Amino acid sequence: MKSSRIAEKSTPYWWDTAPLKRMAQKPLATRADVVIVGAGYAGLTAGLTLARAGRSVTILDKMHPGEGASTRNGGITSGNIRKGYSELVRKYGEARATAIEAEGKAAREFIYEFIRSEGLECDFSMTGRFYGAFGKEQYEEQARSAEKLRKTLGIDAYAVPYSEVRQYIGTDMYRGGSVRMDIGGLNPAKYLAEILRVTLAAGVTVHDHTAVTSIRKEGDGFHVNTSAGTIIGRQVLICTNGYTDGSDPWLRRRIVPVRSRIIATEELPLDLMNTLFPKRMMHGEEKILGYYYRPSPDGKRILLGGRDNSLSGDPAEPTIELRDGLVRLFPELANVKISHSWFGNVAMHRDMIPRIFEHNGLTYATGFCGSGTVWAPWIGRQAALKLLGDDKEKSAFDFRPMSAIPLYAGKPYFMPVVIHYYRMQDRIAMSRATR
Repeated sequence: MKSSRIAEKSTPYWWDTAPLKRMAQKPLATRADVVIVGAGYAGLTAGLTLARAGRSVTILDKMHPGEGASTRNGGITSGNIRKGYSELVRKYGEARATAIEAEGKAAREFIYEFIRSEGLECDFSMTGRFYGAFGKEQYEEQARSAEKLRKTLGIDAYAVPYSEVRQYIGTDMYRGGSVRMDIGGLNPAKYLAEILRVTLAAGVTVHDHTAVTSIRKEGDGFHVNTSAGTIIGRQVLICTNGYTDGSDPWLRRRIVPVRSRIIATEELPLDLMNTLFPKRMMHGEEKILGYYYRPSPDGKRILLGGRDNSLSGDPAEPTIELRDGLVRLFPELANVKISHSWFGNVAMHRDMIPRIFEHNGLTYATGFCGSGTVWAPWIGRQAALKLLGDDKEKSAFDFRPMSAIPLYAGKPYFMPVVIHYYRMQDRIAMSRATR
């Protein structure tokens, strides 16, 4: 059974508001200063940065620009880091851990200023984000984290006790939570279209439906072989993230494409939306496999996302699981219809933080781990500055490549087992939280 029998459409809700379009077809140039593989947030923002610095740039994508995760995500500017501060300190040292946290603030500020200064029309609103806690320990930890954000980074963050939860979200699921006011929401497809617009205006050439088949170093440049011919780039930047394919087997052994699925409800009555989302915030929850959810930019629908453990096709079960989760949060929606259900690939890896690195002369900007709305444009820009030789703003994410995953060559056969394990961990944590 297909998810289309449960949802009216299996394409992203965002595509209804900003349809994907083919690029104007033109011959592939023979040379460019920089060739970028991947025309999502990272590749386009990198191309824009390079072009405005005077470089000739060609961007290649095997699909429409942004057809991958850039137009399939929830549009929440969370900029999450999967590892907590103490774990970052243990693995990378206090200096890098502190720099990573500080760069999260800088990345969000860059996104917001980018939207403002470029006049990007993408339904952006600085709503704030509520993060639900399932028990006393989680709530107290969130309260400590909020205090740390206020003191160390000056972020407007605070704890929300159980008695005040319904001022933020109309559910009895949480025992408290926390709010960060430096997080907002946007329409990711409109955002992509607007970044594409300003990137093209800067003189970047973008070729869609042009698959890269191989890249080899030759002389003082790189021969990038594609389905449309060969282009020689003095430098090459790889921004394929969760859509990395066999043309780069080295990267493919290090990046795990994990499906993330989102459902959208039919339009709901205004009084119901006012009850469920009184402040129209973005939302998440304290679980390994927690839901992320939000009102649509027009305030008429609910969009809810989570992990999808399917590996191929478009089966019904992940949509059913998300719909059941929506109803557990909001029992009032027991009879609501699902208008859209779709999935996209996020890029996980062993380090679980966004990365910039080099291998065999190629530069990579990748591994956004499900938070690419913030990290992809920022890391793309930072990678571009690296190619320009600008060391004044060297990123805390610019260091060694992540390690390869043993016995893995691109097909994440182990993900159903991993997701089952994480669900067990969440169940254990939930049972402890409710004792």
